[in-house]
Amino acid sequence: MTSTPAGRDRLRELLDAVLDEHNRSLGEMARDAHASPFHYARQLRRDAGEPPVAMRRRVALVRAAWQLAGGAAVHEAAEAAGYDSVDGFARAFARAYGCAPSAYRAAGEAAPAGRTAHWLTAPNGIHFHPPASLWVEGEPAPGGGAVTSLMVTHDLEDTRALLALAVDLDDEALHAVHQPGDAMLDWDGPDDTLAAVLAHLVFTKEVWLASIEGADVPARPDGDPTALLDRHDAVAPRWLAAIRDIDRRGAWGDRLVDALCDPPESFLLAGVVAHVLTYSAARRQRARLLLRAAGVTAAGDGDPLQWLIDRSDDPAPGGTQ
Repeated sequence: MTSTPAGRDRLRELLDAVLDEHNRSLGEMARDAHASPFHYARQLRRDAGEPPVAMRRRVALVRAAWQLAGGAAVHEAAEAAGYDSVDGFARAFARAYGCAPSAYRAAGEAAPAGRTAHWLTAPNGIHFHPPASLWVEGEPAPGGGAVTSLMVTHDLEDTRALLALAVDLDDEALHAVHQPGDAMLDWDGPDDTLAAVLAHLVFTKEVWLASIEGADVPARPDGDPTALLDRHDAVAPRWLAAIRDIDRRGAWGDRLVDALCDPPESFLLAGVVAHVLTYSAARRQRARLLLRAAGVTAAGDGDPLQWLIDRSDDPAPGGTQ
């Protein structure tokens, strides 16, 4: 039996083989998965409950529906889905979606928005997720509850308070280097200036929200506090709404398989939120230290207990409620 390369899991093999637009046959998918066609088909049918060719056809049609809703021409969607003729694509699309691809495209912005708008029924919970990823539904899990809601809301409001404190600082204070090259995450760039720390606080949520929503990754901010405040105020309600949606659906066990990583990686939604909260808490505390070093003494200590007390004294607190 041919085995898959070390360090690759089944979901990554699915992503590599099923989503690759050049793989139009079982043999081509099996070759990409480093397996014989027989063993690849048997493994996929056993582990995913769906033959690989059927899965590729379904995923390709869902991707085509997303492309059409975004304005792609029918012939472009047909070619990307691997069909040799527009007529063949139109027949397959109509069987799946109940209308011609041209009618689906014409609906345009009138089509329902959201991650699940174009999904077809899947026996295994594996779906195309734009722009080039897979979404894997997990078993319903207990919700995050009051503690998660508190931590997310506190993180957003505390971040905004820190950004507001930095608005009046000059460039020297914002870009003064402390512990040169120090980074909390090696792949995310240094956290050795106040500007960098504040930028990370905002950009991290923008990036993960883009992955969850299937949107384009935004440009990395330059650390200007005024611009960061605007970006924070734009992303905060969307991030909070995404967390509430995950909790409402009991989708903490869902996985996002991100094709933009090299190699592709799968992320548990509960882990994504835990990751964001963990590093945000660390960076907020570092921002406080750097604010104090710049002479700002009103940053407080970031204690959620005191934050709750302050909120209870305010009948209409601002921020991200």
